[in-house]
Amino acid sequence: MIQRYFSYLLNATDEHGVHSPFVFRLYCDVIRRKKARYFQLIRVAPSDEPDFTDRNQAEISATTAIETLRNKLLQDDRSITITDFGAGSRIYKGNQRLIRQIAKSAEKSPAFGQLLFRLIYHFKPQTIFDLGTSLGMTTLYQAKGNPDAQVVSFEGCEATATIAQQNFDALSCPNIRLVTGNLDHTLQEELQKITRLDFAFFDANHRYQPTVDYFEKCLEKAHEDSIFVFDDIHWSDEMQAAWQYIQTHSEVSVTIDLFYVGLVFFRKKQPKQHFVLKF
Repeated sequence: MIQRYFSYLLNATDEHGVHSPFVFRLYCDVIRRKKARYFQLIRVAPSDEPDFTDRNQAEISATTAIETLRNKLLQDDRSITITDFGAGSRIYKGNQRLIRQIAKSAEKSPAFGQLLFRLIYHFKPQTIFDLGTSLGMTTLYQAKGNPDAQVVSFEGCEATATIAQQNFDALSCPNIRLVTGNLDHTLQEELQKITRLDFAFFDANHRYQPTVDYFEKCLEKAHEDSIFVFDDIHWSDEMQAAWQYIQTHSEVSVTIDLFYVGLVFFRKKQPKQHFVLKF
């Protein structure tokens, strides 16, 4: 991971290395939020600048509530029995885990939760699949990003799902529907219930074949404006291979490598491009 991260740092650029108008605006407005620099570069008159006040207030409100909950989980000494269908943990052995251990090692950082929030707030997807609930922190960021969306969150472990549901109830997120069971079976069942998949966050099985399989299944319901986000794309050789497979797929037009996560777009009018960007 250290070697891969140094390679990322050597190759990553900011808005100055982006020559796609779509990616440039996305990077400045949503990913890095360089509002002042963004409007200076595209020479938009101050009177024509969009007002981000509502989004910023919504993000602050969501972050405050979710991070308060996370702090409580980081002190939770309850123990649960883990059922793991994925690549397992690099830190903990065995299937007994304290909730505070899961909150510390298995949850994405606030920065990436906020990124998911901004992406969803910006693009307003209506149908969201969250592949890998864990304790539900990133699920909550997605649900808060668009309260009108239906978020279907998949968790293989029943004990973990029970805690996640308690968290969803605590933050009053009725737009989350939690699906428990082996994702190899539950994903296909849920895909059959929808006509379009607008947004998907892949954070379940960190191995090559399952990641590719989930991608291919979700691709059947994707459309030109769909967005797929893949977690831990450089976590292992298998995940890097899966990311390379996704990048070169014929249906994929634009990918953005932020090291810890990768963004995938299917915009037919966009030339096929891959970006490595600072986050």
